[in-house]
Amino acid sequence: MSSDLAELPQEAIPRKTTRPVRPGWPEIVVGLLAMIAATALVPFFGPWGLELGPMAYGLVLAAWSGVVGLVGFGVAALLRIRSLAAFSVRRTTWRWMLIGVSGGVAAFAVNGLFSYAIISITGFDANPQGVYYDAANGGVLPLILTFVFLSLFTPIGEEFLFRGVVANALLRYGPVTGVVSSAVIFALFHGINIVLPAAIAVGVIAAELMRRSGSIWPAVAVHTVNNLGLPLYVLFTGAAGPA
Repeated sequence: MSSDLAELPQEAIPRKTTRPVRPGWPEIVVGLLAMIAATALVPFFGPWGLELGPMAYGLVLAAWSGVVGLVGFGVAALLRIRSLAAFSVRRTTWRWMLIGVSGGVAAFAVNGLFSYAIISITGFDANPQGVYYDAANGGVLPLILTFVFLSLFTPIGEEFLFRGVVANALLRYGPVTGVVSSAVIFALFHGINIVLPAAIAVGVIAAELMRRSGSIWPAVAVHTVNNLGLPLYVLFTGAAGPA
């Protein structure tokens, strides 16, 4: 058999083609770059273009945070692997979803403690997400849309990219490195501000639950419950939130 193959032209010999079983650095790079490119379009809805009012602009930003995540994920998934399961997009159990909800409650509590400590120590309370309060305070329909965009669409988009792509790729270096480093990258994409520690907490809990369950959906549950805080705050208090 081997001598017969040796006599064949090189291009006639069948080759076994394999694809990576998990995302790697190429997926991280193209996914994050695609997200950055999509984010760069946001100013055209504000000061550089349409100059939407505070409520409309807040709704656009709330929706766009989910759009850019899905754009990054889509580009990364189509690069080499083209298998949703490789990015942990697979079914899970109700038990893991309940654990994800519990993780979201824990993340929300930790975030509140972080924010309180930062404000108490530094006096810095500027909230870069204040524009979302403008959207949620625009009436019943804007409040409902804020719920949908921030608590459903954004968690799916960001989890698919930052956990499905980034965390899965970095887990090749071990659970601690994968979970923590992916959470830090996730937080840095939220900017250096009061939200940073909270984003790290959400990222760590979401990545660990994805790693343990093998599914992205418990991580989405963590993110969803955590993000419910802003629209619920507006709903029950009618307040505009921090500046």
